[in-house]
Amino acid sequence: MSEMLRVERLTKRFGGHTVLRGIDLSVAVGETVCIIGASGSGKSTLLRCLNFLELPTSGRIVLEGKAIGRAAGEADGAPIMRYRESDLTAIRARVGMVFQQFNLFPHLTVAQNVALAPIRIRGMTSADANRLALAQLERVGLADKRNEHPARLSGGQQQRAAIARALAMEPHVMLFDEATSALDPELVGEVLQTMRQLAADGMTMLVVTHELGFAYNVANRVVFLHEGKVHEEGPTHELMHHPRQRRTQEFLRAVTAFRLPETI
Repeated sequence: MSEMLRVERLTKRFGGHTVLRGIDLSVAVGETVCIIGASGSGKSTLLRCLNFLELPTSGRIVLEGKAIGRAAGEADGAPIMRYRESDLTAIRARVGMVFQQFNLFPHLTVAQNVALAPIRIRGMTSADANRLALAQLERVGLADKRNEHPARLSGGQQQRAAIARALAMEPHVMLFDEATSALDPELVGEVLQTMRQLAADGMTMLVVTHELGFAYNVANRVVFLHEGKVHEEGPTHELMHHPRQRRTQEFLRAVTAFRLPETI
């Protein structure tokens, strides 16, 4: 498979605190990679750097074979990159992101929420954006809710609307940052099923999750982050059945809700 995304020696510091410590990672076209790890290991910061909501301190991000930004020095053997806002806007259009919180505009209908970015960022006409919004809402099973306002939806429906909103930009890769963590347990399954269908459709996905059953059943590979580094990675079944590193073993043992035979 060809490479969609590559991360080289990515570092992120906030003042004197280093969160990411030289991350190397690649994601192939059509691959689903799940990122797991304890709280504070750098998972969310990594995704925010990949979508440039946070600018990396050093290191390089390559999307579809093209390095983002231009080199402007070096630190600890990694390039320091400089970015133009126009470059970052273009990248964010190709890299969709779904957050823990839904962040839907409460005064807009579901369809209006989904159509907004294609109109404002992609320059689509209202008619074309509305047709695209309906298609994406159908994709996540919400076409019948298109004229509702977010307050009238369940949490799971709101998160699926947020996924449709990200898909309306027609991204090349999707990032999910703990997309089910704000949901009541009975609503988690409908969102995970939507994500599973996206994976089956061939969407390239990088998923930060604590839902290890989802990772086991859907991911092609799993990456375990520890203290801002890729501590261990490998094919899903191999890493989850036979982790090599002690810290990975401890983490998997500690997650008592994890059951390998589950299907989602």
